[in-house]
Amino acid sequence: MSNLFNRLSTVTRGLALINRTSITSIASVMAIAATPAVTLIPAVISLSLIAPASAVAADLKRIDKAADLPTFSYAITDSLEKVVRDQATFVRVTQAIRADAESTLARYDIADKSAVQNLRAVLMQLDFLAGNYAAALAGAETIRALEDKPALKLLSGMRLRAMVSAAQSTGSVNSPAYVAAVAAALRQELKSLPFEVVGNEIREFKASAELISESLILGGVLNVLEPTLKKTGSLSSDLAPRLINARFALETALPLKSTLVAVYGEYLNQHKVEKQDIWAARSVTLPASGPYQAVNVAVWDSGVDFPLFGGQVRKGANGQPASIAFDLFAKPAKSALYPIPSTMTPQLPLMLARTKGFSDMQANVDSAEAGEVKRYFSTLKPAEFKEAVEALGLVGNYVHGTHVAGITVEGNPWVRLLNARISFDYKLQPDPCPSVELSKRTAATYAEYLNFFKKNKVRVVNMSWGGDVKSVEDGLEKCGLGGSTEGRKALARQLFEIEKKGLAQVFARAPEILFITAAGNSDSDATFDESIPSSIIAPNLLTVGAVDRAGDEASFTSYGPTVVVHANGYQVDSFLPGGMRVALSGTSMASPNVANLAAKLLAVKPSLTPTQVIALIRETAEKTTDGRRTLMHPAKALERAQSRVQ
Repeated sequence: MSNLFNRLSTVTRGLALINRTSITSIASVMAIAATPAVTLIPAVISLSLIAPASAVAADLKRIDKAADLPTFSYAITDSLEKVVRDQATFVRVTQAIRADAESTLARYDIADKSAVQNLRAVLMQLDFLAGNYAAALAGAETIRALEDKPALKLLSGMRLRAMVSAAQSTGSVNSPAYVAAVAAALRQELKSLPFEVVGNEIREFKASAELISESLILGGVLNVLEPTLKKTGSLSSDLAPRLINARFALETALPLKSTLVAVYGEYLNQHKVEKQDIWAARSVTLPASGPYQAVNVAVWDSGVDFPLFGGQVRKGANGQPASIAFDLFAKPAKSALYPIPSTMTPQLPLMLARTKGFSDMQANVDSAEAGEVKRYFSTLKPAEFKEAVEALGLVGNYVHGTHVAGITVEGNPWVRLLNARISFDYKLQPDPCPSVELSKRTAATYAEYLNFFKKNKVRVVNMSWGGDVKSVEDGLEKCGLGGSTEGRKALARQLFEIEKKGLAQVFARAPEILFITAAGNSDSDATFDESIPSSIIAPNLLTVGAVDRAGDEASFTSYGPTVVVHANGYQVDSFLPGGMRVALSGTSMASPNVANLAAKLLAVKPSLTPTQVIALIRETAEKTTDGRRTLMHPAKALERAQSRVQ
């Protein structure tokens, strides 16, 4: 399928993600390797999550869409490893990047804070690396001032403040005295932070620190940026800041690895109380007998391991599970699960165990699987990077749909599950590359999926995936296609609109089907990013944001005017193919929780239309005091539906 779409699940921004939409395991690794500025490592997360607080001049040009941000190009003749390692080369290459970030902030009124976050992060990192500590601190505080999410507002700039304080008090960087001073400053600041607010993020900071290594930091540079540079002779302003991320990580995070693990670990050991689980009291399990009707629910995802779901599987006329699938080239496929190549089959048990290991790390559980993940990725050799990360991406595809399906059917024996498999690319270099032909074929598959849904009388479809026009632009650049930055933007827009139109037609042609989608994991406005499906407005489409077990906003969740309701998307337990149960995080996990509720409402009252189901979910959801979250309440929704039946 087109490179536009990606799985929408991750562990949160603390572990970060390869393209901000990936599964738990690959998220953690690629966070360190080659991600956008605000998702590199805990250091960057805590420093760069907000927009400037200064007043906006009336004559600034307004930017309401991410794709309308100016894009610059940088011709680089040096090897990128030299750029990252050699200070003089780094300073020379990054001067233009700094100038363009400054000019963009000065000339434009950017609607979304997340976009401003990335630009501010570039300047803040460059200031610290240059020893301009006052400017770095000022930038971090400017960033912090407009952070909305409570945990990230408290943590924003924490590590930068500790590093600046240590550098100023010791007159050195990365000396034993400096490292000790950083530890002391972090401990002091952590003392004042409420664990119930920041606990999730500190666990993730610790997990990321445990994984970091030179190979991971340089892996994205050597395996993503360098091949792109060889094809095009330049890097765009979308990719070039990753060079700054990499040097910042080498200079500030790697030397502090053991210190960060220790300090974060101490804080966690001092706070063992778990958050209250609000969802247990809200959940409802339908009985296997009674006045209920079966509800056909499709999981439009990376594939479902049908044998795990027994009698809950919808069977076709041939007695086989109802399934449709398309491969990466938008051509029909047979396997219900994302296929694992025969050469990798022997490694599958280990890869599934690593999925559990990453989950345990996120929860600060010191399991054997977590230990193996730490040892493997923190000692990974440079030559092993590409194979290791692509294997994680492949297995992420393999497990994602089954995990989503398990959440969708939980506590509802009346679900009849269907599989609509979509294929996601997992390679560091796009394969296949974006093209008009591929986008047209992808759009054509949507009509085939819709026919499948209609033929099987599907009532609910869960869609834990998404993409945006910048994803297409990114793929074109990595493939060396599109020519200039302007040409690439124009081609990306053309391809994106082909697929967006095809997807919107699915919703328009199926008013009887309720589609539920994940908001995204980029901590940004889905509408500003033009994320699809989550930015599309349709009466039968419901977009879901993620919170944790206590109902607190997940640091990774996207937001915006199309997000209707929030559900638990943090450490949600479900199946992997084969039957292992693992807790994963992401808006991917929040969306099927709402699909689960929708299917239960339809089992109770089959006459409900999609708009009525959405209304029931909205009417019974509870708005939080800060006004930022609308928490679904399954028990109240089902009680109201049952009262209407009577």
